[in-house]
Amino acid sequence: MKNRRLAAALVAGVSLPALAACTDNSSSSSDATDGRTIAVTSSSDACDLSSDTAPSGRLVFTIKNTGQEVTEFYLYAADGKRIVAEVENIGPGLSRTLVVNADAATYVPACKPGMKGTGIRSELTVTESGGSGKASAAVQEQVDQANAAYREYVEDESGQLLAGTRRFVAAYTSGDDARARTLYPTVRVHWERIEPVAESFGDLDPKMDAREADLEAGQKWTGWHRIEKDLWPPSDQPYTALTKAERATYADQLLADTETLHGRIGKLTFTVDQIGNGAKSLLDEVATGKVTGEEEIWSHTDLYDFQANIDGARVAFEGLRPVLKQKDPALESEIADRFTALESMLAQYRVGADGFVSYEKLDTTQVKQLSDAVNALSEPLSKLTAAVTL
Repeated sequence: MKNRRLAAALVAGVSLPALAACTDNSSSSSDATDGRTIAVTSSSDACDLSSDTAPSGRLVFTIKNTGQEVTEFYLYAADGKRIVAEVENIGPGLSRTLVVNADAATYVPACKPGMKGTGIRSELTVTESGGSGKASAAVQEQVDQANAAYREYVEDESGQLLAGTRRFVAAYTSGDDARARTLYPTVRVHWERIEPVAESFGDLDPKMDAREADLEAGQKWTGWHRIEKDLWPPSDQPYTALTKAERATYADQLLADTETLHGRIGKLTFTVDQIGNGAKSLLDEVATGKVTGEEEIWSHTDLYDFQANIDGARVAFEGLRPVLKQKDPALESEIADRFTALESMLAQYRVGADGFVSYEKLDTTQVKQLSDAVNALSEPLSKLTAAVTL
C-alpha cells in the first residue's frame, strides 16, 4: 500500500531516496519537438499540463513539484480508476520523469500533493499517430518474450495469492491464530511481488491493503492490515478483539476481493513500459514503506514484503534484460550489480529458508544501510523504461 506518511518517516531515520533528486527516464531530443513531451507542474492546489493533447506512442511526462509537500503523478484510464502509469514521492522542488507508451484514448492525469485523496485531475486526449506504442522491430521478438514471461509470472503469483488467502482466512476464522500468524507474511509475499499490478485496480487496493494510518475520512477499514491488527493487537493502546462474526465478515471480504483480483489479472496483457515502470514502482514501495517499517506496523514482518518487492522488480528487470543489454549494456551491468548487492545485504536478516527477523530487531544503522542500498539501485533502475523503449 502506498505510503501516506513518507516525509515524516524518512526524516526520522532514513535518507531520502537518491532517485528523487535525479532525472530519470530521460527523454530524447526528438521527444521535445514532436509533442511527445508534456511538462507537468504540481503545486499545492494545481496540476498544470503543458498540453491536453498528444500523439499516440511514446510519451514523456516531466513532473516538477513546486508545492510544499511530497507529491505524486498518476495517469489513469478514462474511467479514472485504472492506473496506467504513476510516479511517486516527488519531493518539493524536485522533478521526475515518466515514460509511457500510450494508445489513442482519453486519459485522466492527476497530481496528488501530500499523496492524499483522489488528486487534482484533468483530461488528456491522445490521438492516433501511427505510433505503435511498442519497441523497435529489431528487438520486437525479445520484447514479446518479456511481455509473455511477465504475464505468466503475474498470473502464477496471483494464483498462489488466492490459494494462500484461502488457507489464511480458514485459519483466522477458525480461531487458529498461531497458524494465521505464520501464514500472514508468507501469503502476503505473493501480493507484494505484483503490487503495482494489484494497485492498478484502483478500487481493490484500498479495500485489500489499506493501513490504518492512511485511511481517508469516512473510509471503512478492511483487508490484510485490519486482520493484521487483530492478530497482533497493540499493547500500548486500548483494543477490542474482533468477534467471531466480525472476523468472518473481514475474512470473507478479503477472500472475495482476492478472487476478483485474480479474475481481472487473467485478462491483462503487459507492455514493455508497464514492466519497466512496474520494476521502478516496486523499488519505490520498498523505499517508502518497507524500509521504514510502516507497512507492517503490528506484525513487524516488513522484511518479508521488502524481499518480495525486490523479487518482483528483479523478475521485471530480468525479462527486459536482453533488450537492455543491446541498447545500454553499461546500464544493464550496473542494475544487475546493484540488485546483487541489495539482495546480499537483505540476506543477512534471513531466518530459515523463507523467513526474516522482525523489523524491530534492526537498529538505525542497519536500516540506513538497507535504505542506501535501495537508493543505489533505484537510481539506475529509474532509467530502465526509457532505455528499453527508445
